[in-house]
Amino acid sequence: MRVLLFTGKGGVGKTTTAAATAVALARAGRKVLVLSTDSAHSLGDAFAADLGGEPAEVTPTLPGLFAAHIDTRALVDEAWEPLRAQLRTLLAGAGVDELVADELTVLPGVEELLALEQVRRATEDGPWEVVVVDCGPTAETLRLLSLPEAVGGYLERLFPAHRRAVRGVLAGLAGSGAQVAKWDAAAASLSRLAEQLSGLRALLADQTTTTIRLVLTPERVVAAETRRTLTALALHELHVDGVVANRLVPDPGTGRGAAASWMRERRREQQEVLAELEELTAGMGVPVRAVGHRAGEPVGPEELAALADDLYGDADPLAGGCARPLLELRRTAGEGTSTDSEYVLDLQVPGIGDGEVDLARIGDELAVTVAGRRRTVALPPVLRRCDVIGADLDDDVLSVAFRPDPSVWMQ
Repeated sequence: MRVLLFTGKGGVGKTTTAAATAVALARAGRKVLVLSTDSAHSLGDAFAADLGGEPAEVTPTLPGLFAAHIDTRALVDEAWEPLRAQLRTLLAGAGVDELVADELTVLPGVEELLALEQVRRATEDGPWEVVVVDCGPTAETLRLLSLPEAVGGYLERLFPAHRRAVRGVLAGLAGSGAQVAKWDAAAASLSRLAEQLSGLRALLADQTTTTIRLVLTPERVVAAETRRTLTALALHELHVDGVVANRLVPDPGTGRGAAASWMRERRREQQEVLAELEELTAGMGVPVRAVGHRAGEPVGPEELAALADDLYGDADPLAGGCARPLLELRRTAGEGTSTDSEYVLDLQVPGIGDGEVDLARIGDELAVTVAGRRRTVALPPVLRRCDVIGADLDDDVLSVAFRPDPSVWMQ
């Protein structure tokens, strides 16, 4: 099973690239499901087909190709609202004001989380070999992909897994076993949600299964955003295995006239941007594929197949770069006793350049902020008994040095 997530700045051809990739995979005999989590839902337009919330065959000529638009509103009504109603009743019974209870049970990003859960279910329940996901624009996708970890932490703090103490408090407030029973029902539902979030985090972090393709047009502004996106995705341990530079202007050759002169200048600028992108991704082992600007809009399976030929040629559309591990712990050579030794945690942050990095130790976690984006990294057990003694940024690798704390090392 493979999951390919396509994202990029709005209007760069993300949806058509995802659809073309799916067509190429289906032509090669693979069973493919294409899902759209983009609220614009333009996937049906790309295939020239009517799509709904359930997977449907796109065309009889490609029997292995299915597609669907994920209806997040329907998912919220079906999956989240019943649980939210349970929680509101529970809080109201414990003496919480009705309006406050209503606010407390608002879960930010629940629609996007449920859309991701549909992707996970497709990898487990369907007959698909590949699930291609047409994600929303880059900023929306970054928020989407970081939600399982963020909301999982929120649930663990708000509704602790060890809930005997909570049951006791509720029993005292309610004076009967009815409130405890309601808590147990709500807690069981929350436990299932926490398990789903854990499964989502595992799916997204498994780079042998899930990879991301960034689609862009070779323009300096878009390329600069791509650089920031690569850094942000790496910070969340999400693996990019390819970059697609779309709409490359054709080479006018030795043609004359204003149009040919404009095309030469535009192509020169695009080639410079491509060179910068290739230099940026070379250390990551991530290929950059360029696609020429087409005269007509690629709509329908036949046009998408032609686009796929231009994009992949004879290569396997599933083939991508194999980057270094995003997080590595190593032990440096020390002298004397073990308490003198040091450990180094390496974090891959491609594209950071001379960007500003902020580090903060918060209990058993390390908070890393890069270019305004923050990620808390759960420290391995050995580092929880250590102090941070320094950090160094070299060749897009942030190395954080730790030294054992003698006061807790032997505990």
